[in-house]
Amino acid sequence: MSLDLAQGATSMLGGHLLSISDLGSEGLEEILEMAERFAEVERRSVRKVPTLKGKVVASLFFEESTRTRLSFETAAKRLSADVLSLAVASSSVKKGESLRDTVATIDAMGIDAVVLRHRSSGAPTQVAGWLPTARVINAGDGSHEHPTQALIDLLTVRQVLAEQRGIASAGTGLSLLEGLEVLIIGDVRHSRVARSQILAYRLAGATVRLSSPGTLLPASLEGWDVDVVEDLDDALTRADVVSVLRIQDERGSGSFVPSIGEFHATFGMSVARAATLKEGAVITHPGPMVRGIEIASKVADDPRCLVLRQVTNGVPVRMAVLFLALSSSAGRDG
Repeated sequence: MSLDLAQGATSMLGGHLLSISDLGSEGLEEILEMAERFAEVERRSVRKVPTLKGKVVASLFFEESTRTRLSFETAAKRLSADVLSLAVASSSVKKGESLRDTVATIDAMGIDAVVLRHRSSGAPTQVAGWLPTARVINAGDGSHEHPTQALIDLLTVRQVLAEQRGIASAGTGLSLLEGLEVLIIGDVRHSRVARSQILAYRLAGATVRLSSPGTLLPASLEGWDVDVVEDLDDALTRADVVSVLRIQDERGSGSFVPSIGEFHATFGMSVARAATLKEGAVITHPGPMVRGIEIASKVADDPRCLVLRQVTNGVPVRMAVLFLALSSSAGRDG
């Protein structure tokens, strides 16, 4: 699978978000700036705004992910949208109903947007083709992409870099991310987050390198515009951002390495490795973290590890995505 960048300037206004490649640099900047505005709303005593009042957002999670689902549903409610949450475990899907019929059923209820997580790569694109007016937001599809997680990562890194330089991150566009050296470590093969991160960081003008056991790299990196580093410890000393990926046992990651202990010894973010990071470098993780495997517990609690801030930024980023997707004269009200 090629990770082709959308080099042109493209706004997300009134569209689906199926892949970071839908955006272009203008669309990427647009979401980050809008997320900054919603982050201000999140700091108010009253955090609800009437922006999407009367809109209906359906949350369809065919794979469980409590963190992402709650973040999206909270974002929709903060915008005053009504939320229709499908409990897959007790739904007609378990009785054999097809994805298309499930989507047709909820569309008949008058939805405006679908937030979809599915075990099959490409499912959100398929669903977008079935829905005449509703917008589709990809909340993770198979091993393909997880666009909003990458957006959260970029927003968080941009905020921290701005704080280090004593400036406000809002209004800086992508300038703070240009020229960064980003090192992604771990299970790239099964990671939808890594694919979205690569696209997003490259659109922002950063350099992306990968460090992983050969068995946990994709069969081909053609078109990915990344380098694979042989010496992890050397690469860590030069990185501005270290993105640590989770070992995904549910997708069989453990069978691709001799042992979990060996993986941690050779590619884990240990205390000793964290000590070699240059001044100002930060560590991100999409969560949930598996302490003692891909990241040492002390490193997970290190102030340079931005995981909790990433979680906090999840709501304003998803507010921005929902707002922009539904801010159009097109659709049911158009």
